[in-house]
Parts: sequence; C-alpha cells; structure tokens
Amino acid sequence: MTRLRALVRTPWFWGIVGIVLLLALNTLKDPTYLALGVNPTTGQLSGNLLDILRVSAPIVMIALGMTFVIATSGIDLSVGSVMAVGGAVAMVTVSGLGQPTSVGAMFTAIGLAVLLGIVLGAINGLLVAVIGLQPFISTLVMMLAGRGIARVITGGQNTNAENAPFRALANGQFLGLPLSFVLAIAIVIVVALVMRRTALGLMIESIGINPQASRLAGIRPRPILIAVYVLSAALAAVGGLFTVSEVMTVDVSGTGYQMELDAILAVVIGGTSLAGGKFSIVGSTIGALLIATLNKTVLFLGVSAAATPAFKAIVIVALVLLQSERIRSLVLRGGNRTRTPAAPLSESTQPKEVVA
Repeated sequence: MTRLRALVRTPWFWGIVGIVLLLALNTLKDPTYLALGVNPTTGQLSGNLLDILRVSAPIVMIALGMTFVIATSGIDLSVGSVMAVGGAVAMVTVSGLGQPTSVGAMFTAIGLAVLLGIVLGAINGLLVAVIGLQPFISTLVMMLAGRGIARVITGGQNTNAENAPFRALANGQFLGLPLSFVLAIAIVIVVALVMRRTALGLMIESIGINPQASRLAGIRPRPILIAVYVLSAALAAVGGLFTVSEVMTVDVSGTGYQMELDAILAVVIGGTSLAGGKFSIVGSTIGALLIATLNKTVLFLGVSAAATPAFKAIVIVALVLLQSERIRSLVLRGGNRTRTPAAPLSESTQPKEVVA
C-alpha cells in the first residue's frame, strides 16, 4: 500500500494512466488498433503503436531540452522554429550534394543542422545570461527570426531531397522499433547520465530554486544558462531532422509549428514545475509519449480541426488535476477527509488570566 501511494503521488504516473486510457479508447473503436503486422513492401513491422513511437521521437527531443530550460526558471519558445531551421539545412545540404545513397551526405547534413542549432541556442543563452533579457522575450524573438532564417536557407520554398540513409532515420527500424525512437531514447539516456552522474544536474536545479544562493555557493549561473539553451536548441535541431526525414521534405511554415507548446505540456505533465527547480527526465519522456498518443488519437477518432484544441485541453487539464496534491489526497483517502485533532495546549501555552 505504501508503494502504491508513493506511485500515485508521482506526477508521471498519471501520464502513463493517460496513455493507457487513450489506447483503450482507440481500441474500443477498433479492436485491432494495437495489432502489429508486417508491411509486404518493406518487410518491416507496422502498426499504430509503432506509428506513435515514430511521431513521438521529435517531441521527446524538444521536451528533453525544454526540461532543463524550465528547471532554470526559463522558457524556450524557439524550439519549433529551430526544428524548421534544422530541417531546412538538412534538406538543402542533401539536395545540393546530390548523392541519394551516400552516408557521408547524411552525416554532413546532420552536422550542419546541429551546428546551426547550437549557434541559435548560444544566442538565446547570451541574451538571457549576459544581456539579462527575459527568457520569454529572448526566445520569442528567436522564434520569429528562426522562421525567417529557414526561409532564407530554402529560398522561401518547400524543399525536398532524396537520400536513403537519411530517410531511414525515421522510416528505418531497429529490433522492430522505429529507428528515430531508438535514437531518441539513446540520447535521453546519455543526457540523463550526464545530468545525474555529474554535478551539472544539481547546479541546474540550484539555479532554478534560488539563483542568488547558488551564486553565493560558488556556482556560476551564466555558463550553465548558456549551456541549457544550447542543449535545448541542439536537441530541437535533432527533432527537426527526425521530422523531415519521414517525408524528406521541409515545410518552412509547417515544420515544428506550435511544437513549443507540445514540449511545454510534456514537461509539465512529467512533473517539472514552471517555477523552476527539480526536473524529471523520465517524466518529460512519458509526457512526450502522451502528447504523441493524444495527437494520434485525435486523428484516429476523426475529431474535427475546430474541436481538436478543446479535446486536447480536456485531456491535459484532467491529467494536471490528477497531479494536484489535493486531488491525489482525495484519491488515496477514498474521498474521506480526516482531520488531525488539535494537540492540547501545554501549561506554558495556556492563556493566562489578566488581572486588572
């Protein structure tokens, strides 16, 4: 019972509950929803679950980067635009090299995309840590500028390319799982090891809890703030690579559109507070899987475009309410509130009679 109560009090537990309920809802509509099959054309496994894992890879990337930014009491509104920039660089590079089967062309495109993402993240970090601008304003400017940079790179046109190794990033499989998802989880594990096996994670949490106290303790906030924004942008560029590799086309207006909202929701659902402080990498990953499942459910149920935001809002609000301490207490106590009786006053605290 104690373990169950501890599990219920864990924020990301309700993310798993949400995923299970959404999958159950889809299964009610189609009993074969969870079935897996073999694609006769490619010989690979296929099914709705694999599609969910595939589309979750970019969300996992941007949610992971957003986790550390939010842990420092910041926000990064530019991740969607950086995804578009990363995708634009990759497609233009692959198209320009004109080598449809070259692994070298793929790595060149990936390297340039991540490098430009690092540059944009460094600009965000400098504006926040050195210049002192509010993270909301700094990243909002980069969100607008990023779309412009993507248009400059592609000449304002949707750009496509052909490269079999690059396409395999999203459409390939490893041990039956989408390759993009496997790579995303590998990146999550590496980042988690760096954050938890070194003092970097503790310093990020310290800055988010109390930057003045952390400075007095000998922590230099500026390099750490720059690092988290660089990491967020680099991961966003990787997310953009996963997105464009699925269709081998970058849409400068649509790629990464409003993905920053999904990233923030995934982080909050995972239990990281927007006020900063402690973060949960596992929680953000589960939150990203929930957002991907929710997006897939909206399409599968045929929810109209006009009603989609309301449907997503209902699900997300329900999950956030379940994360509330008061709601969790009601669940654990079965709806019965018990009040602890007040302790009797000691002799020293008894009210004394005042003599006139």
